[in-house]
Amino acid sequence: MFVESSFIPFPSEVIMIPAGYLAFKGKMDLSAVILCGILGSLLGALLNYYLAAKLGRPLLLRYGKYIFFHEEHLKKMETFFVRHGHISTFTGRLLPMVRQYISIPAGLARMKLSVFSLYTGLGAGIWVMILTLLGYFIGENEMLIKEYLRDIILGLFIFCLVCLAFYWYRQQRRGH
Repeated sequence: MFVESSFIPFPSEVIMIPAGYLAFKGKMDLSAVILCGILGSLLGALLNYYLAAKLGRPLLLRYGKYIFFHEEHLKKMETFFVRHGHISTFTGRLLPMVRQYISIPAGLARMKLSVFSLYTGLGAGIWVMILTLLGYFIGENEMLIKEYLRDIILGLFIFCLVCLAFYWYRQQRRGH
């Protein structure tokens, strides 16, 4: 899960679903599987965060002009993450292909580490539990896993849209 949450795109389904199935068989402890999955996800995300915070800003400021990325873009991103980083980090952890990379803009913007860790842990925790329990309850049936996983990903996408809409509505009501 550390690798999956770092910048290397590796599917977490390959790890957590079989681990859930092994927990069902009594060969692993279900709570330990979930805890290790969340911890690995958080550590991988922290690696990306720190790499972006330490190396990303100087690289972007020095070479960004070659890819049409300027300092004002970085400032806008930093302002965005100060105001909306928590919801972006949480929902980003639930979306395929976003979950591996959401830590990079958070690190570039130097999002508060405790907030980043909390929302990364919450989002990763939901994803890890879904995959682990999917393996635990239907680990023997690969076709059912594929069907449920597709439906779960669609459901999580809709959930993220609802969260973002609710967040946007609250921000508008507060006058932000």
